[in-house]
Amino acid sequence: MENPIQMNGFQIDLDHRESIKRKSKSSKVFSKLPFALHPSAMKQSNEGQILIKDKQGATPLSRNITGKSKMNELTVKAHSALRDIDDILNRKLSGHTDILEMAWTKEERVKAAKIVEESEEEKLRNKVKVMEEQLTKKDVAGVVRAPNEFEETSKFIALKVYMSWIFLLIHAHFREFLRSYGFEKNKSAVELPSQRHFQPLYNGFDSLFMRNCYMRVRDVFERPIGSCPGATVNLVDRTTDDYCWTFKFTGTQTKVINVGSYNYLGFAQNSGPCADASAAAIDQYGITTCTNVQNRGLSKIQCDLEKQVAEYLGTEDSLCFSMGFATNSMNTPCLVDKNSLIISDQLNHASLALGCRLSRANINIFKHNNMRSLEQTIRNAIAYGNPKTHRPYKKILIIVEGIYSMEGSICNLPAIIALKKKYNCYLYLDEAHSIGAMGPSGKGIVEYWGCDVNDVDIMMGTFTKSFGAAGGYIAGKKKVIDHIRTTSPTSYYSSPMSPPVAQQVFTSMSIIMGKDGTDEGKNRIEQLARNAKYFRKNLKQKGFIVYGSDDSPVVPVLFYYPADCGVFGREMLERKIGVVVVSYPATPMTESRARICLSAAHTKEQLDIVLEAIDEVGEICGMKYSKKRDLYKNLKIEW
Repeated sequence: MENPIQMNGFQIDLDHRESIKRKSKSSKVFSKLPFALHPSAMKQSNEGQILIKDKQGATPLSRNITGKSKMNELTVKAHSALRDIDDILNRKLSGHTDILEMAWTKEERVKAAKIVEESEEEKLRNKVKVMEEQLTKKDVAGVVRAPNEFEETSKFIALKVYMSWIFLLIHAHFREFLRSYGFEKNKSAVELPSQRHFQPLYNGFDSLFMRNCYMRVRDVFERPIGSCPGATVNLVDRTTDDYCWTFKFTGTQTKVINVGSYNYLGFAQNSGPCADASAAAIDQYGITTCTNVQNRGLSKIQCDLEKQVAEYLGTEDSLCFSMGFATNSMNTPCLVDKNSLIISDQLNHASLALGCRLSRANINIFKHNNMRSLEQTIRNAIAYGNPKTHRPYKKILIIVEGIYSMEGSICNLPAIIALKKKYNCYLYLDEAHSIGAMGPSGKGIVEYWGCDVNDVDIMMGTFTKSFGAAGGYIAGKKKVIDHIRTTSPTSYYSSPMSPPVAQQVFTSMSIIMGKDGTDEGKNRIEQLARNAKYFRKNLKQKGFIVYGSDDSPVVPVLFYYPADCGVFGREMLERKIGVVVVSYPATPMTESRARICLSAAHTKEQLDIVLEAIDEVGEICGMKYSKKRDLYKNLKIEW
């Protein structure tokens, strides 16, 4: 072994496994070389070890050069020593190695340059391969399920969007200043002088936002319709001469392709078996029962519907309500109390959020569709208990949606069920947008994932979307349904389902179940799935950022800037397309979007017209932000 090298108060000995002698002069020359060493020149030197010991003869510390150094066992001086000798050690060569062997030959340099040039293309091919594998990957049940996609907003775009909001709010305050001095007409509601000592009704940020931000684009919202909301719909024309404070109807209507209604299976019809059955129900029952369920307001058709819903879902019993929003908000408090914990997805619907607040239960939020966040939230709840009483929770209820209406994403139900069983929790599943639209026979997310319906404690859904009607249901174990039936405020204070509406649901559900003796229901479900995949993949191929799963009929298209709400909605209307645009506070401030809802009633020709219109308007608004456009460039799209 050669003499040790003195450096920063430490002795460094070089010990080779093959006892190869080092030359100090060579190391000095090699350290000054202007080029990188060939990998073969480092082969033997990489087998060396560093032995570091201080002047007092401390125990040597050994580490491999190619491995991670055990810095936590060194002093501050040892850190400095290792940094100083790194350059020397990386240039140590065996005695028989010639300097010429270290330099790359011209042929090797050319080869390396070609590798660098081809690396980008290879990366792109690999990404396309991974994407195709994801899109065609089969699960344990042998079924292909599209993954949820959320392309991240770039920081530069987010910064510009925030700046646009800041400018908009500054302009809003300036207009408020002008109104206060009479320089601008104020058509908003104001407080009466006699009520100034009351709680303010129109002051605050909400009122400021409505007057100055919402009013600017109010014409693209609240558009009245003049026909049945099928694949096409008639929009009632209106004009405004005071910047959307008031509207005047012109007496005309515009027929547009409807991609804004939740008519997933196309049952929103004014003719056909459903409409005929509803008309017959009016002749038999009338329009309403004029009282609540407890006071002889329950019609026979609603009783039949509750039995059919339970049969359709595979549960023991079900309970139907006249309003989908109230199904969540009024019945959630019946399931939990102040000694319980609700764990809710951060993007759950407003009806679920209201129900959670009314329940008086403790509420914890987990990141959207993030199973690690969900499990960590459950573990913390079990470990620390109720923060108010420091006692264990008597009940933990997990609340999720099947399809999230603003994101188009599908919940990871198998993983949620696994966590629910692991930690002995209860599960509440809102299938408002997924019942009828997902699964081979339209039974929702449970069937889509191939899960057991008995693993879900509360099955909730609405009749507003796939069934072309109104109302909602809750299904599950008979004891649970009986408890809700006797404790829910909707049983005592709200009206039951209107008989013709209940008949519409009953008939459309019978068609989906195949009780009419035809395959019409199955064909509608397959048509919807085909439309969703075709439409979504085409948008991605054109460069748009689309959220959610390709299996979802809810298609959010991002345009980010709040001002584009008005531009996109108006430009699409000029092209005879009826769309829904959404911005803050319904979405995050940096994620304004258009929400397109597909239907089984849409034809391929209609979808192509909509795609062409979105492509044109996307160029006007500059909406093609996707960085994954090249991945879908050569993707084969079938209908």
